[in-house]
Amino acid sequence: MSWRSCFYFLRAAHKTLYTLQEQLGLLGRSGIRPSSTMAQTVTPILSVLPTRGLVDEKFKVALENLPPRFPVTLHSLHQSEDKDYWEAFGYYVSDDRGRVTVSEDASLGGTYKGVEPMGLLWSMHPVPGSRTGLRLRKMDVQSPMVVLISAYKGHAFEGFREQPPLASALTERWYMAPGVQRIDIREGGVIGTIFIPPGPGPFPGVLDMWGGGGGLVEYRSALLASHGFVSLALDYLSPKVAVADDQSLVYFEKAFNIIQQHPQVIKDRVGICGLCLGASVTLNVAAYSESVSPRCCVCISGSHVLPAAKSLSYVINDGYKHMDKLLVDEQNRMVWRHAILPITTNPDEKLDMGRIKCPLLLVNGDDDQSKATVESAEDIAKMMRAAGNEHLLTTLNYHDAGHLIEPPYTPHFRASNFIIQHLQQKVLVLWGGKTKPHADAQEDSWQKILSFLREHLYPCPSSSIPQAKL
Repeated sequence: MSWRSCFYFLRAAHKTLYTLQEQLGLLGRSGIRPSSTMAQTVTPILSVLPTRGLVDEKFKVALENLPPRFPVTLHSLHQSEDKDYWEAFGYYVSDDRGRVTVSEDASLGGTYKGVEPMGLLWSMHPVPGSRTGLRLRKMDVQSPMVVLISAYKGHAFEGFREQPPLASALTERWYMAPGVQRIDIREGGVIGTIFIPPGPGPFPGVLDMWGGGGGLVEYRSALLASHGFVSLALDYLSPKVAVADDQSLVYFEKAFNIIQQHPQVIKDRVGICGLCLGASVTLNVAAYSESVSPRCCVCISGSHVLPAAKSLSYVINDGYKHMDKLLVDEQNRMVWRHAILPITTNPDEKLDMGRIKCPLLLVNGDDDQSKATVESAEDIAKMMRAAGNEHLLTTLNYHDAGHLIEPPYTPHFRASNFIIQHLQQKVLVLWGGKTKPHADAQEDSWQKILSFLREHLYPCPSSSIPQAKL
């Protein structure tokens, strides 16, 4: 990153901090005001280290110079790119030295409890009075998520705007490490974004696909590049993309070839990663493509229950057959998991998993309310066992995790708004999961996904992987 870019990032971060403090009513004429009681003794000091880090990097939050056994609330605040505010908070009591260390001390309540170093991020939720059905997603990966962390006297769950903080600190959370290149792709009808790690290369490659929400989603790809993989974030459902033809795999094969032929990519070490519908596409390509051969595949919250080697439009329209199985709960949230239950025994209605020839990692939550992923994984294992290729399969099932298993410390969304692309209809979808178990699943699965990709894509995993840090 150039000095000019660093200057603009720092200036933007300072401006964001001032704006957040101003909107919360934390600023007086001379900046942040400690309480009158504390000002007469000693000023509390709040530190968040690192001040700049990757989103999957843990930070350390510490508060010093408090009276012994002093109750405080630690509060985090983030304004999303949609201008919505998100917050989390935990209740602490200082030790005999007047310190609170979040990585060592237990939160007694708030949006999370216990010793949770990253609870101020993964337990974030919209502030009271926000719009319904919100989901926090980073769309501009070239700018950081800026989080303001503040300490307040006592244990509060509201009214943060009305009282000045004891101390505040700002931290930046990045998906792109310094030196990662971002390149728009518009080639042969393929739309996407390539992210290239810093350094001479060549690197392994990953074709990265999200689910039925459509559009170009870049943040997981940017993070993969920050960990040493050339990654292509693929747009395959938006109106700008024409993939719904009779050549079911052609678009995805083109995308795979684009990343495989990139001069910074090791040609025979390209994998595919997909979530939800993207996971089903991943399985389809791995099982039926005659022109591309992924080295390994990661499928998050996906299923093999769809017609084999058919166009995307055919697959989507075929789903209409199961509309009578969709449920709406008492809060008007759509529950989709029953659409493919019970798992069919008709081989024409699901992908032939016996055709898989590369290592396959399945990542599922057993409270997934959008897709019957655990049942699908059991059937996939049964099919691969019968075909003699079960040794290629690794399955991770997480208790009380939901559908949207994302990079770590992403807030959990049990339900959120969703646009059905082919109908352009907004609905409220129940994804499932419980906040703490889901957060644990995201942290654990991400490390295992990275380990899986390193094992199967890097020639020498132990020695040649770039270690990106901010």
